[in-house]
Amino acid sequence: MLAPVVVPGQRPAPAGDAGTTTPETPATAADDAEGRDAAEASAEPEEPDPEQVLAQYKWRFHPETLREIVENPDELRDLRDRLTKKLDKATDNATRARLLSLRAVVSRILGDLNKALADGKLALAHAEATGQLRRIAITQARLAHVLQWRGDFAEADRLFALANSPELPDRLRATMHEHAGRSCYDQGRYIEACNHFERALELRKVEDPDLIERTELALAAVARKVAENGIGPYPRSMEEILQLHRPPAPRFDERAGAWGYADRDGQLVIRPVFADVQPFRDGVAWVRRPESETWELIDEAGGQVIDARSGWLGVSSFSEGLAWVSRDGSGAWVAIDKSNRVVISTGFDDVRPFRRGVAAVRRGGWGAVDKVGRVVVPFQYTGYVTAMTDGRYLDGFTDEGLAIVDAGGHKAVVDRSGRVIVPPSYPKMVIHPVAFLIGTEKGTWGALDRRGRPLIEPTLESRLAVIEEIDRLLADTKPVL
Repeated sequence: MLAPVVVPGQRPAPAGDAGTTTPETPATAADDAEGRDAAEASAEPEEPDPEQVLAQYKWRFHPETLREIVENPDELRDLRDRLTKKLDKATDNATRARLLSLRAVVSRILGDLNKALADGKLALAHAEATGQLRRIAITQARLAHVLQWRGDFAEADRLFALANSPELPDRLRATMHEHAGRSCYDQGRYIEACNHFERALELRKVEDPDLIERTELALAAVARKVAENGIGPYPRSMEEILQLHRPPAPRFDERAGAWGYADRDGQLVIRPVFADVQPFRDGVAWVRRPESETWELIDEAGGQVIDARSGWLGVSSFSEGLAWVSRDGSGAWVAIDKSNRVVISTGFDDVRPFRRGVAAVRRGGWGAVDKVGRVVVPFQYTGYVTAMTDGRYLDGFTDEGLAIVDAGGHKAVVDRSGRVIVPPSYPKMVIHPVAFLIGTEKGTWGALDRRGRPLIEPTLESRLAVIEEIDRLLADTKPVL
């Protein structure tokens, strides 16, 4: 059962990013910070806070276009004006990102798409300056919705897909899938639209009459369009939606008895002359010739970038412009850039790739360094294995900037600045999008909130039971995109 925990000072998050919450909702630290100005404004009786008004707005949708129906344009214009008043007082990136993107939502619904686009782009710049995954993702999704209405479907779909990170709460991901489905509907991609609507229902899990009603409306519209026009194009791959460049892939040539690289059609584009190769990352790949024990770096045209005479016996793929290399292949790892300049000269015993500007490294114990070699997490842990509720295990930090470290058999959570969020107290820990799942020596499970405070007492029999309990806590949240 839920622990009777009420966090002192916790306020409902505004419509800005998470939608409405209850006092028991496991809000993130960002939620709490975003909620302060909204709660203070809502204390003024003469004028309700525009963010809370927007969060509670009851929308109706057109059965043919699936777009919001504007019942009272003047009311929305007044809401936009009040968002502007709050924005005029905002000075930090987080608040400006939230208010600008919400103003873009209102302008979009009013049909002022030029204003919406300008606000959406500026909001994303402010959001990216915060480095906060959830804030960036929501701002991307709101901008994508504006682009969809403007008919810029390729960029809209790319942003919807980019925003929909598995590290976000399922309720938010469900809403993103719903809107991505509407974008596909606008393009006549009816199978792809249905896939998104079904995924939204799967992710929401808990009873959500509003989502079910909207989905039924959308599926009915799809059925009519299919009857008139057919099913439309076959669904695209994620690679196509994200507009990712597909580099040549390693290919062993039996006749030559060596490795080369082939394009997506299977045609060799880099001759098979190598004894060993690695996949392309960041536009480059490490290769080794039969006559050499050391590696050289090539570009996608097969041109040499770093000569084998540099003497790197151990190499790792480039990530965020840097690669770890070693002259003995087993230790003394240093980081180089693509010009072979040593950027981090400290020799580490073991290393992991850079993710979001930070890499897990070992020198005696495990710690972490940034891209100039500054130690951000001290070398005092026995391991870095970050378990996620979606089944992934990461070597180091999540996109959100969190990592699970092992401190002598007990797990702790640190962020990429080195701050300890959860001290080493539990033998098992898993990162959930809005909480930390904790496992005890007895095999029972509970949860902490994003600040490491008790959320669900560790008395439940499984991780799944804890996740279901969190889903119930989040049942009333409705993201505004």
